[in-house]
Amino acid sequence: MTTLRSFDFLDRLQPQTMCYLGSMVRGFLPRANDAAMIIEIAPGLDVEWLTDIVLKEIDVKPGVLMVERQFGYLEFHARHAASVKAAGAAVLQALGLSSPELPQRQILASRQIDRVDSLHSFLVNRNKSGSMLLPGQSLFLLETTPAAGALLAANEAEKAADITLVDCRFMGASGRLYVSGTESAVRAASEAAIAALTPEAR
Repeated sequence: MTTLRSFDFLDRLQPQTMCYLGSMVRGFLPRANDAAMIIEIAPGLDVEWLTDIVLKEIDVKPGVLMVERQFGYLEFHARHAASVKAAGAAVLQALGLSSPELPQRQILASRQIDRVDSLHSFLVNRNKSGSMLLPGQSLFLLETTPAAGALLAANEAEKAADITLVDCRFMGASGRLYVSGTESAVRAASEAAIAALTPEAR
């Protein structure tokens, strides 16, 4: 039985989030302000079946298609939000759902570190996939399950403040987000990221 784990709609891809996706996609490149959706399911191989449904029924472009151990991931995007929402509706229909039935989202870790030491920034940058963390900046760290929520959190953090997206890992056992900037900007970004993952707390 296919279990839907994440079903996240991104209304407007922000420039850094869009570029981060672009650095790893093997499908079609997204553009800034495209609408997008990231779907995470188990068992992972069923993502191939859902990809077939989405692409045959709706005019959207696939960016990420990945089976990672036990979970599968599909990201698709389009210029118009209505197309992305229609593709999401096709996924729900194929799964026999009238609305997304998702596991409880959990924030496993959330912390802001101010005035990052130069040696610490060097260590973070060795493993990053986005931009550089500079010494003296503040750093926001977030870990969440299911993993795909990290991409939504990154996009909302970028909307909220002038920050740098250092890294965003949205596949695997948990998702991780690294965001840097001034202390006040990072605080605003962290609040937006957490709010995106916990809408019931708004």
